Amino acid sequence: MNTNFVAELKWRGMLHDIMPGTEEKLSEGMISGYIGFDPTADSLHVGHLVQIMTLIHFQKAGHKPYALVGGATGMVGDPSGKSQERNLLSEQALNHNVSCIAAQLAKFLDFGSAANAAVMVNNYDWFKDFSFLNFIRDVGKHITVNYMMAKDSVKKRLEGETGMSFTEFSYQLVQGYDFYYLWKNHQGLVQMGGSDQWGNIVTGTEFIRRKDAGTAFALTTQLIKKADGTK
Repeated sequence: MNTNFVAELKWRGMLHDIMPGTEEKLSEGMISGYIGFDPTADSLHVGHLVQIMTLIHFQKAGHKPYALVGGATGMVGDPSGKSQERNLLSEQALNHNVSCIAAQLAKFLDFGSAANAAVMVNNYDWFKDFSFLNFIRDVGKHITVNYMMAKDSVKKRLEGETGMSFTEFSYQLVQGYDFYYLWKNHQGLVQMGGSDQWGNIVTGTEFIRRKDAGTAFALTTQLIKKADGTK
C-alpha cells in the first residue's frame, strides 16, 4: 500500500517548506518529481542523505522520481549557502563525477520497469547546444533582476566581502530552466531539495508560470547541519 508522501516526511521531521497545493496534487495519483545533484565531487556525501531518502520515500509513495545529475549546473556553481565562489571543475572532472554519482544513485532507487520506475537525467544533455544568446532571450527575459536580487542566497553574497560573479548570479535561471524542461518534456510537476534550495526552486515555478502559464509545485526538506549550524 502506497504511503502519503507529505505525511511521511512530516512524521519523520524532514519537511521544511511546501508550496500551497502541493500535497493536494500529490494525492491525485502518480506524479513525477525530481531532485538535482551537482557533481562537485566523485561521491555523494552525508549532506545528500536527506535528498536520497526523499526520493526513496517519493517512489515508495507511488510517485515517479527523477534524479537530475547536474553536468551543466556543475559548471556554474550554486551560490546557495556558500560564503564565497567555489572553484570550477574541468569538463573532464565533471563527467567523471557525474558517472560516479549516477552509479551511487542507482543503488538506492528502483530503475526497473514499473510505471513509477526512477529515471536519471543529466542537464548537460539539454544545455550543451543551448547558445548564450538563445538562453538570455528565451529564459532571461522572463525573470526580472529585481526578482533574482530578492533571493536570500543572492542578498547574503552581495552583502559579503567577496560579492558574486555573473556566473553564480545566473545559476537560479539555469536551475529554473531545468524545472521547466522536466515539466515540459517529462511532466515533472514538483521539484524537491534542501531548504537552502527554496529560492532556486520557486524561480523554476515562476518561470514555468511566466513562460507557459503552467503550474508546478515545490517542496523542501531539512538540511543536515554541523554543530555550528552550517551545512
